[in-house]
Amino acid sequence: MPFFEDIEVGQRRELGSFTFTAESIKKFASQFDPQRFHLDEEEGRKSLFGGLAASGWHVAAVCMKLLVAEGQRQAAEAAARGEKVAIWGPSPGFRDLRWIRPVLAGDTISFASEVESLRPSEKRPEWGIVQARNTGTNQRGELVYSFLATGFVPRRNASA
Repeated sequence: MPFFEDIEVGQRRELGSFTFTAESIKKFASQFDPQRFHLDEEEGRKSLFGGLAASGWHVAAVCMKLLVAEGQRQAAEAAARGEKVAIWGPSPGFRDLRWIRPVLAGDTISFASEVESLRPSEKRPEWGIVQARNTGTNQRGELVYSFLATGFVPRRNASA
């Protein structure tokens, strides 16, 4: 993972994609969001979604999985090059979570993250704060999911 000083506004990371199958939608929903339109094809067709719809929380969980995997990949590559690896801190939260379009069984969502702002932490000079817009786009190029994430990123030189 990069250090705060290595990140630029507008920097974009492609995180990967995931196909939401009927089986995965029902499995997630049965454990975490057991609403009828997430559990049954006919109920999904009768709903506003028009088909078996993935829970928004399922979409968010997949996005998180891909964010973590991308960070692990970047850290492994940096370590293989003999570079010091930046260990990112926690997220103090997110804003503007939107489920823009339904994700239906068979949809493949591609996820990305784009840096919107950077600032040094006032209270913790060894950290910077990054805000990134995380999005999901379906196979038709339609935006289906978006949120603005905030995260603590270590600074290479805390006195910078």
